[in-house]
Amino acid sequence: MNPELPRPPLPRRNTVVIILVVFLVIAGARFVANFAIEYQWWKEMEQVPTWVDMLVYSIAPLTLATLLAFVVFWLAHLAALRFARVSRTGRKTYMLVSTLALLLIAWILASATIESWTVVRYFGGRGLPAEASGWRDTVFGLPLRFYLFELPFYNLLRRYLLALAVLAVLIYWAVARGWQLIRQLPVMQETGQIDPRLFRLEGGLESRFLRVLVAVGLLALSLSFFLGRYAMLLDDHGFMVGVDYVADKITLPLQWVVIAACLISAAATLAGRWKVLIVLAAALILRAAVPPLVTAVYVKPNEISIQRPYIQTHIQATRSAFGLDRRAKEIEFNASLETRIDVNRHRPLLDNVRLWDWRAFHDTTTQIQALRPYYVFADTDVDRYIIDGRLRQVLLTPRELDIRQLTEARARWINPHFIYTHGYGMVMAEANQITAEGLPVLFVQDAPPQIKAAGLKLTRPEIYYGEVVHEPVFVHTAQKEFSYPSGSDNVFSSYQGRGGFPVSSLLMRLAAAISRGDYNILLTTYLTPQSRMMIRRNVRARLAALANFISWDPDPYLVLTDEGRLVWTVDGYTTSTAHPYSSSISLGNLGSVNYMRNSVKATIDAYDGTTRLYIFDPSDPIILAYQRIFPELFQPASAMPRDLRMHARYPETFFRVQAEMYRTFHMLDPQAFYNKEDLWDIARNVQGQDTRPTQVTPTYVVATLPGSDEPEFLLILPFTPRNKDNMIGLMVARCDGEHLGELLFLQLSKQELIFGPMQIEARINQDQVISKDLSLWNQQGSQVLRGQMLVLPVEDTFLYVEAIYIQAAEARMPQLKKVVLAMGNSLIYEDTYQQAVAQLARLSSQPGAPPAQRQTSETAPAAGFAQPAAAEAETRLERIRQHLERYRQLTGQGRLAEAGKELEAIDAELRRR
Repeated sequence: MNPELPRPPLPRRNTVVIILVVFLVIAGARFVANFAIEYQWWKEMEQVPTWVDMLVYSIAPLTLATLLAFVVFWLAHLAALRFARVSRTGRKTYMLVSTLALLLIAWILASATIESWTVVRYFGGRGLPAEASGWRDTVFGLPLRFYLFELPFYNLLRRYLLALAVLAVLIYWAVARGWQLIRQLPVMQETGQIDPRLFRLEGGLESRFLRVLVAVGLLALSLSFFLGRYAMLLDDHGFMVGVDYVADKITLPLQWVVIAACLISAAATLAGRWKVLIVLAAALILRAAVPPLVTAVYVKPNEISIQRPYIQTHIQATRSAFGLDRRAKEIEFNASLETRIDVNRHRPLLDNVRLWDWRAFHDTTTQIQALRPYYVFADTDVDRYIIDGRLRQVLLTPRELDIRQLTEARARWINPHFIYTHGYGMVMAEANQITAEGLPVLFVQDAPPQIKAAGLKLTRPEIYYGEVVHEPVFVHTAQKEFSYPSGSDNVFSSYQGRGGFPVSSLLMRLAAAISRGDYNILLTTYLTPQSRMMIRRNVRARLAALANFISWDPDPYLVLTDEGRLVWTVDGYTTSTAHPYSSSISLGNLGSVNYMRNSVKATIDAYDGTTRLYIFDPSDPIILAYQRIFPELFQPASAMPRDLRMHARYPETFFRVQAEMYRTFHMLDPQAFYNKEDLWDIARNVQGQDTRPTQVTPTYVVATLPGSDEPEFLLILPFTPRNKDNMIGLMVARCDGEHLGELLFLQLSKQELIFGPMQIEARINQDQVISKDLSLWNQQGSQVLRGQMLVLPVEDTFLYVEAIYIQAAEARMPQLKKVVLAMGNSLIYEDTYQQAVAQLARLSSQPGAPPAQRQTSETAPAAGFAQPAAAEAETRLERIRQHLERYRQLTGQGRLAEAGKELEAIDAELRRR
């Protein structure tokens, strides 16, 4: 009997195959699982057709470009083999490897040059009416859609064709010379030398195929210069963007010279006459040398007069690109230092002045309404509601659950996924009311919600979708969910909505486990046949997954509907870098853009995640193109429910961008614009604990517009001249009803000094009583916080409002301590807003109220006050006039310390008996 022989070791190749198979199985399982979860999520969103369209649009352009490039490369490869007289017979391995290599090169080329969304936007924008935006360029007379959709697509094609031609030439040359080199190896081994003729390019022109490729490259180059004519409308010259005098009169004609040279060279190359390429070189040198010469010799000495019409076009185009000329009106507002207004007439405005700065409100609410450490108030929003039949300005903030605050509970897998699944309720307060303790007066508070205002109700306080969330969570399970604390106990409930998607089957649980990398999902016994899984609960992440081609506002705001549901509203923007003649602005993560529209508003139900997208700017060609591509994704603004539409507003992010552009582009005169002689700044003020001036932020207010007695919800921002503090303009955005989206620019007279926020701040700081109070509070273990100053237009003057809070150094719970009102030259300083308004009413009722005097209830003028002699009165009045004129000059120059001394002199004159 023969002894048993040892088994041979498993070949190494089999081991590699096994590892590869295991890897493919794992990767395939993850792909299938992710695909299944994605499908279920899009099904939950009722947008499966949109998802399919997105998949097709993202894959099809890249696939077609890869296949086309592969065919061209394969033909170049075959032509090279024929040129080198190499047969494919008997070279299966080489042909397989070369085919895979060519396919890889084709994919790399397509990935580097093809941007799928550019292709998609091109087909979506085809056929849009030119009147969609109403804008045409002044050089070629083309509509905006050409620059937004068609030109980027043509540039993409040009890059692709040029790269395709260059790579095909390189592949042809490398393969042909490579095989020739292989054939010469025996000779090289004998002689020890390489035949240099193998590396000469001239001989390549013997190949008709190679000549065709070179001609294609030259045609692509001519296309580059042809399209470059349109790209010149985006050239930045420093003082303007777009086609200037030199580009219009010199460079554009020279572009045609280069294009003609490219076409002649292409024809000569096909005929094998490569020396004609010298013509192209000469044209390129001419194109590069002549424009700078003309600029230096002729344009620079006469720049303002020569460039005037081009600067005018630049100004108009930039204003159009950022919506500064659409539904916008510039008004000469002849404001004065008037100190008298009809208080009764403006009672609706005065009753809605916002006293609570959102920062102070946030800190106070966190202290009195968080209820438990795991509840957070991530954001505070300002809005308006009809309460007791009147328009009331309110602040509101949702009470969300932050699982990160539950360190031990978070460590147990069941808690974040089944128990602590949602936030609960909200806090709403009237914007201008305070309690006797200096705290906000709450309309909605506590858990369960306590409603203290007629007309409000909250029937679904649970917040499953918000800004502070974790995922995934599971609902309709065997485990009750935590709702809110009640004394020393907790109240639990079960989900009653339709949010999420089913994970009841074993396959879906397996898919969820693989997709999330969490196999507890597969093993848990808490899931039932009715269980559902919620993902993408963050409202911005949800919208980014649904429509990532729209830029979403970083600040969603919450709305309490008439039915008592909580619904998030998020503004969406379409942007571009392709608007001709328009200046660019940097938007942080969004990069630099020169076109922006607030085209979309999205709503997300905080309970079940129902998401809707509404088009609010049908004149925007970009959103119209997307609507044609994804018809089921968007609805018209008219389809938004009425109660949500009532809370739509002008977005602060877009308003900031427009304000930044308006600082420069309010100048309509080309010469003033060229010299930058009237630049503006956003006004500054002092707020919080920081005594350093900071830019005023756009503020939502309920106020009246000049010429109207009807209060409305507005977004406002004041401007000052560059490096000065007096106010020069006020930007106002309207938010209500049919006026939503309208802009007003109140431009103040340059001959009349109107105080800016920092000048009012200086008067507050220089007032002896106020300054003493602020210093005293800061020295008693407390901290003084100053709210942002509000600047409200009233009749033909401005009312300035600043709230002053104090908080203990060891606890952040601001309490409103004082209110400062300023109007004209009067400063009112009171304990409560009601007292300040009453003092304003008394001041307004007195004819000829003295200027530059701080008014309090204790210093109100008494009846029977003895009058000085006429001569003495006239002398004192003249001195006051002189001090006041000096004060205006100093404040206009930004010399606030010296201006304060003039105020003290005025105050001393007024106090003399």
